[in-house]
Amino acid sequence: MIRTLLVANRGEIACRIFRTCRELGISTVAVYSDADAGALHVREADTAVRLPGAAAGDTYLRGDLVVAAALAAGADAVHPGYGFLSENAGFARAVRDAGLVWVGPPVEAVELMASKTRAKELMAAADVPLLAPVDPAGATAEDLPLLLKASAGGGGRGMRIVRDLGELPGELTAAVAEATAAFGDGEVFAEPYVERGRHVEVQVMADAQGTVWALGTRDCSLQRRHQKVIEEAPAPGLGDALRQELHDAAVAAARAVGYRGAGTVEFLVSAEGRPYFLEMNTRLQVEHPVTEAVSGLDLVALQLRVAEGEPLPAPAPPPLRGHAVEARLYAEDPARDWQPQTGALLTLDVPEGPGLRLDTGYTGGDTVGVHYDPMLAKVIAHAPTRAEAVRLLARALERARIHGPVTNRDLLVRSLRHPDFAAARLDTGFYDRHLATLTAPVREDDRRLAATAAALASASAPTRFGAWRNLPSQHQTKRYRVEPDGAEHEIAYRTGRDGPAPVTGERVTTAGPGRVGLESGGVTRHFTITPHGDRVHVDGARGSYTFTVLPRFTDPTARTEPGSLLAPMPGTVVRLADGLAPGAAVEAGQPLIWLEAMKMEHRILAPAAGMLTALHAAPGLQVEVGTLLAVVQDAPVRQEETKP
Repeated sequence: MIRTLLVANRGEIACRIFRTCRELGISTVAVYSDADAGALHVREADTAVRLPGAAAGDTYLRGDLVVAAALAAGADAVHPGYGFLSENAGFARAVRDAGLVWVGPPVEAVELMASKTRAKELMAAADVPLLAPVDPAGATAEDLPLLLKASAGGGGRGMRIVRDLGELPGELTAAVAEATAAFGDGEVFAEPYVERGRHVEVQVMADAQGTVWALGTRDCSLQRRHQKVIEEAPAPGLGDALRQELHDAAVAAARAVGYRGAGTVEFLVSAEGRPYFLEMNTRLQVEHPVTEAVSGLDLVALQLRVAEGEPLPAPAPPPLRGHAVEARLYAEDPARDWQPQTGALLTLDVPEGPGLRLDTGYTGGDTVGVHYDPMLAKVIAHAPTRAEAVRLLARALERARIHGPVTNRDLLVRSLRHPDFAAARLDTGFYDRHLATLTAPVREDDRRLAATAAALASASAPTRFGAWRNLPSQHQTKRYRVEPDGAEHEIAYRTGRDGPAPVTGERVTTAGPGRVGLESGGVTRHFTITPHGDRVHVDGARGSYTFTVLPRFTDPTARTEPGSLLAPMPGTVVRLADGLAPGAAVEAGQPLIWLEAMKMEHRILAPAAGMLTALHAAPGLQVEVGTLLAVVQDAPVRQEETKP
């Protein structure tokens, strides 16, 4: 029996595993980096052990430190969660050799599946359908497009799509660097990239007595940067024959490696309905809650049961009920190349109710740092039908109060309500086609009404002397900048004995420091207003808005030199373009500087063709948001002199 469990992870997955442990009466141990000293998973654990440092490579990827922490805390078992060391066979062996229970598959199965190249060879021998590998060194134009993929790990790191043969060497270098940083293993392979393919996977669960369950399918096709954004179970639109083929292939894959515990077999399904094996993840997946919702099972509890040597509770899995959809809430800006966002998470309030579930590693007041994945939470909805689950999830996200860093919340709501998603026309190119529409600014009238509510709430607040502002003879103005797109609104209002009222004619039904009701066009809308410093967060039934309060007059010194390249996020400069130096000519859109932030590489591009006149970036340099990295200016026009 497991009595004390150490979770070798952080954030929401650690909190989620602790939840099951509490229900089973198992004591919990957290590990934490210096950057996570105050994190939710540390606060929720019974015991916590510090891993000195902040970077993942110095902390959560140090298997020796994690094993030592387990022994020091008196744990008798280790659960790896997902990511970090969860698919590292050396770590699994070290846990076992230390006399601890490994809550995961056999070390041999991890070894066989840890390398995607070796896993594909094994699956070919088991007659599981595969895409033929391509040797990058011998690739030709006929092989394009290619997908470069890290052999170790997952989560989209180390993956690149190559459509131009000339870009292959540079993309291969970038993929190797990212894979090395994320997993400590730079092995990368190439295979054909299937256009308009669907990402469909099968959850398996196996015990030591020979029972293997296929717990249905999941569709995870909506992805950005090869990382999943929205997942659902079961995968919609699959015929019975294809669904059975996927189940059979997944069970065959598990049996081929003597699998035990929870695992996921991932497939790419072409537009013609042909499945191809991608990989087997020998761990719990981020999206496991949708399978739990439709099966009624606790997959973590089953993992612990199998790790204790117990059989699965029945020869066959339970029947699936209804439909479940999960959305990953990220601190990132989809309209700006998915840039990760950091800072204080002031409020995280997601509605509760029947059919809704929230898995998170944050609460209001926590800080989103630069060192780890930017996922804040997963919101899951379960209902009798797909349409009902999608509607429930979209509305829950729309009503959520999330104050702090920019998030992808609006993108999630729009994605769930997009006609293609509603009709289950799903493939991995969804965001490539629809991102511009999904990130377009909200209606001007809606933003202005929200800004008006912010101004009236401010005007309704008592002054420092306890009196009410009352200047009926003239109107007053407030200026706001919409975040993050930068649009500005100037709101004029007058304050009378009945309180403030906008000069644009909307009728005020309620006006207070925290709540304002406005009637416009015969429709009354209610807003909740929450100020935080110079930011004001306005939450309404049709969405949420963040405004920065601007001074009445602009500051002429608040300007940036034209052509300045500023760091869009905190991070580390990892490399520069070859030969980059002041005086170098650059082309519009040319990658000049690479930043690493939240385990992903981000390119800083030349804004226009010209000359690099200043370079402040260097490999290894730690930068904050807004740090000046370089300056690109128009190249001086050469004038040839002519002799008279």
